[in-house]
Amino acid sequence: MMPENVTKKIEVNIIIISDSAGDTAFNNATAAAAQFPDAQINYRRYPFITDKKKLETTLKEIEDFKNIVIIYSLVKDEMQLPIIKFAREHKVQSVDILSPSVEAISQITGMRPTELAGAQHKLNAKYFDRISAMEFAVMYDDGKDPKGFLEADVVLLGVSRTSKTPLSLFLANKNLKVANLPLVPETHIPKEIYEIDPKKIIGLTNDPSVLNEIRRQRMISYGLNPDTTYSNMDSINQELEAAKKLYDKLGCYVVNVAHRSIEETAALILHHLGIED
Repeated sequence: MMPENVTKKIEVNIIIISDSAGDTAFNNATAAAAQFPDAQINYRRYPFITDKKKLETTLKEIEDFKNIVIIYSLVKDEMQLPIIKFAREHKVQSVDILSPSVEAISQITGMRPTELAGAQHKLNAKYFDRISAMEFAVMYDDGKDPKGFLEADVVLLGVSRTSKTPLSLFLANKNLKVANLPLVPETHIPKEIYEIDPKKIIGLTNDPSVLNEIRRQRMISYGLNPDTTYSNMDSINQELEAAKKLYDKLGCYVVNVAHRSIEETAALILHHLGIED
């Protein structure tokens, strides 16, 4: 239980939508969020939203989130309009970080923009490798396809709310192909996991009390009862113990993400892999 003299941080969910890797929007968001150290800022990135169907799915996914700010970098007008409409209908804040600058340059030059996604990046091999890694992370998020485990440079395992997805995207920005697998109660572990070099597998864990609070806040953000099996301490302890047994069996490297930022956790993983950050 939180002490009475400790003020609970206000939670803000920043939704980052981009038709490319999303670095521009993410850097903008983190720079702005740094001005509010007393807020709890959560980031959810949606890269490579290149058509209306993907955008529609994204907006459907976030419509029940609480306290959201949408920061988007989309070059095509027809992709921007659904976000503007969504923000108006749901009474949320949205920020277009690209159009004002593009329009200002267009006014001065008299030229029309190319509307080429990701045109701000140099088209070199390293950039394309990073884009490929980002696409890989999205494709093989949450164990969607077991064959991704065999192709990945890194495989992240962890119970719910151990930062698997944001870590996958962060490491993808380091040009690593990352797949992750959520460990849910009585889950079937794909045989591919046992075929991987254990050094490539990272087991993520958390402190039970921290995980309990994160999960309760997660349910509250959805407007649901926070006291469920999902956030029950006995259930959490059982999940973490089952995960530990799996990690011991695999002989993989384990990182406790409690009280660590994504950057700190990623640095430990990169050091374990012998990769210079």
